[in-house]
Amino acid sequence: MLDQQKDAIQNLIVRALSALDVADVVPQLEKPKDPTHGDVACTVAMQLARRLKKNPRAIAETLVAEMRADEAFAALLETVEIAGPGFINFRVAQNARAAIVSQVLQAGEKFGRSNEFAGKSVLLEYVSANPTGPLHLGHARQGALGDVLANLLDSQGWKVSREFYYNDAGVQIGNLAMSVQVRCRQLQGESLELPENAYHGEYIVSIARDFLDKKPVIPHGGEPIESTGDYGDTDLVRRYSVAYLRNEQDDDLSALGVRFDNFFLESSLYTTGAVQKTVQAIIDAGYTYEADNALWLRTTAFEDLGNGLRDDKDRVMKKSDGTYTYFVPDVAYHLNKFSRGYTKAVNIQGTDHHGTIARVRAGLQAASKTLGVTIPKTFPEYILHKMLSVVKGGEVVKMSKRSGNYVTLRDLVDWAGRDAARFFLVSRKADAEFVFDVDLAKKNSDENPVYYLQYAHARICSVFAQTQEKGIGVPSVEEMASEDLSPLTAPTELRLMSKLSDFPTALANGTEDLSPLALVTYLKELAADFHSFYNAERVLVDDEKLRNARLALLVATRQVLRNGLEILGVSAPERLSRADQPADSTK
Repeated sequence: MLDQQKDAIQNLIVRALSALDVADVVPQLEKPKDPTHGDVACTVAMQLARRLKKNPRAIAETLVAEMRADEAFAALLETVEIAGPGFINFRVAQNARAAIVSQVLQAGEKFGRSNEFAGKSVLLEYVSANPTGPLHLGHARQGALGDVLANLLDSQGWKVSREFYYNDAGVQIGNLAMSVQVRCRQLQGESLELPENAYHGEYIVSIARDFLDKKPVIPHGGEPIESTGDYGDTDLVRRYSVAYLRNEQDDDLSALGVRFDNFFLESSLYTTGAVQKTVQAIIDAGYTYEADNALWLRTTAFEDLGNGLRDDKDRVMKKSDGTYTYFVPDVAYHLNKFSRGYTKAVNIQGTDHHGTIARVRAGLQAASKTLGVTIPKTFPEYILHKMLSVVKGGEVVKMSKRSGNYVTLRDLVDWAGRDAARFFLVSRKADAEFVFDVDLAKKNSDENPVYYLQYAHARICSVFAQTQEKGIGVPSVEEMASEDLSPLTAPTELRLMSKLSDFPTALANGTEDLSPLALVTYLKELAADFHSFYNAERVLVDDEKLRNARLALLVATRQVLRNGLEILGVSAPERLSRADQPADSTK
């Protein structure tokens, strides 16, 4: 239902409430679970029962009588009925319902978009992998979630910045360089084994071979890193290997259709002194103490770190060997985010980062006391996702040769394709585990939800291809926007128009929930309503008025499908294998 229609119904109820001397109640509307009950329902009669000391049905009867007498009723509503203990169910008039088609056609690719959050900025951080190997399935899920969520937020007016945080400092980078050096020595004929803490997988051999062959690595957007072939130069091997793997990760993310606006290096937090400044700010604020030759952060001093979160014990910041624990640079990084003007930041990470939330927020709150800034307790926000497993050929796939011990993001894209990979990765709640069935993702049948959506789009395109083949004139989109849609009275037509009007709400809900699930669910329902209409009604009928009305409905449906699929980053093909079946030729 269109927002203006909801507003009109609310205003109708407000005017009716005046007959009961009620002027301070804003009636809330909700969509009935059973569509046969109407388009929208209101429980205001039951809410007022105690206050007015009347039976809710009696209150509802008074309100309904007042609304029916209102001059706006006839043009807005077809029926208004009382159900159960006092529910008031409304069914929108056909002309008002059909207005959605004109609105979609006029707005085109902008339909569903909103400027509600215009002027507000948000920083999304996702993937943020160590440049020590191929991206795994967790990174794939983060990439899809982050990219689609960025599109959703953008659709509601947010200015979105997509950021990748490279963990290019620490022990793991040293282990990467060592692993490549060992492989270089093996390739040179030395007989030695990889240490237990080394990285395995064919990708290490590829790096070593290219390094020995003196092949330069050209980082995306950076200066080439030349190789001398001297694997004894640990610093060169480290820089070469990190750049090599960054390029591979960028290529893999590109294959999934994931992009970023900015890349932030963890190492820069050390070279600029940001980590030390952060630690000093926390010390100066009085939230640290020394014990067991280590520096501790008193995280337990903060009773509420957002939504009642608190840490159950204090945490080590600086170990006895002088190195910082992993969350300390994270605090410095998020101070940097806040200093760049982002008061809203969202991190998409695996559930293994759950313990990080309290530590980072405690560090930020402590440092803010010295720095003289006010940081929201819930800064940053976190979306924690669970891992997924992959089934292929009826069996769980556990590893790939490229990585050595896990299925990679690139494996998933190569097996299922970009469209299916993206759709399946966002089709569950982030905190839900699920099995990615590669065979299902490749099926050309209604069982595959991606195919089901794309087939709906292709079916619509096939109708217009048939109009050309049959020499049937089709009104322009501008003409369709003013088309008389009164012939659209079939139940399937009414349901489809009603579903079109729900698209803006699906986008708004997805943005509010920070989840693509509302959009995924909506598109599957829209496709189902379209297929029901298509299977029940002929489009290319002899009656020109009815035919043009149905063509306008199809164009609007195609536009909404395109708009939704674009936010998901899934293609909207004009032709699929089943789109040419003879059964469609009569449409």
